Amino acid sequence: MTDLLNLHTHGNVAHISLNRPKAIHALTLEMCEAMGLALLGWREDEAVELVLLDHAEGRGFCSGGDVALLRNSATEDDGVRGRQFFHTEYRLNHLLFTYPKPVVAFMDGVTMGGGVGISQPAKYRVATENTKFAMPEGSIGLFPDVGAGHYLPRLRGQVGKFLALTGARLDGAECLWAGLATHYIESAKLAEVKARLIAEPGNVEAILDEFASDAPEARLERNHRKIDRLFAPETLEGIIAALEADDSDWAAKELVAVQSKCPTTSKVALRQFEENADCRNFAANMAMEYRVASRMIMRPDFAEGVRAVLVDKDNAPKWDPAEPEGVTEDMLGAIFAPLPEAEEWTPFPSA
Repeated sequence: MTDLLNLHTHGNVAHISLNRPKAIHALTLEMCEAMGLALLGWREDEAVELVLLDHAEGRGFCSGGDVALLRNSATEDDGVRGRQFFHTEYRLNHLLFTYPKPVVAFMDGVTMGGGVGISQPAKYRVATENTKFAMPEGSIGLFPDVGAGHYLPRLRGQVGKFLALTGARLDGAECLWAGLATHYIESAKLAEVKARLIAEPGNVEAILDEFASDAPEARLERNHRKIDRLFAPETLEGIIAALEADDSDWAAKELVAVQSKCPTTSKVALRQFEENADCRNFAANMAMEYRVASRMIMRPDFAEGVRAVLVDKDNAPKWDPAEPEGVTEDMLGAIFAPLPEAEEWTPFPSA
């Protein structure tokens, strides 16, 4: 148990509420451990029929993971604590993905990085007018993880590549259109929705459908043809060339976004799309991501990205390599290579 989480049961409903508002509910190692233990216990508890996942207060559902811990680990203990964090967080992601009982995640606010990892596995994902969804890891030299290697390639058209390479922020309507959310419900109704779910846990879908609103027009829908055309190339260089060749203001804006991101991150993200096709299940994807994570936090780009975005806040990182052409296949191969067997990621044991 941790004061950074509220863990309760209401009759036949279990409830996890993130409670770290000053950090926009970013996940710590302690939070990931406590959530995993709670979910394992509820998995075996026949009285628990449904799990609700939300945040206690503030403007964010979950803004990510403990980046400070990861950066400090890379410089202080050769990444030991960082790997422990990823191993624990990814076990939580996998547990939610394979959970035998329905989970409802309320993405009412900032949902980024680690927040994506704990909401996307849920059977029901509720977006609101407050939702701000993104995978912004390219800005800090990390990579789209927490299952993004599985989720992003499965989005319609080239939307997954677009999100990975631009770090675009989607609102609730866009999340619904893209399939990242299953329902769009006004935030003012959420308290009543949760009360109804606690009272009638066997009627989840009917209750969510009853309270769902018509979402506003999704900007992503207006732009998806351009996304599908300009993000279709298989290589980062090809996507940049396609954006450069297009004379629209939209393409110029997205070109700036793509070129501002860490080139190694972008190429790793594209390699994830390829590698995931060979993953036999979600656990295999998470094992792949763990290999990548254990190496990406040790690269100078990660320390530089965190410095530029979170420490000095000058938003002027100096990436190395600075250009896509400098990121070679050999470099990517080393990042994705298997770890020694004793160091590989493993999921929680099955029930």
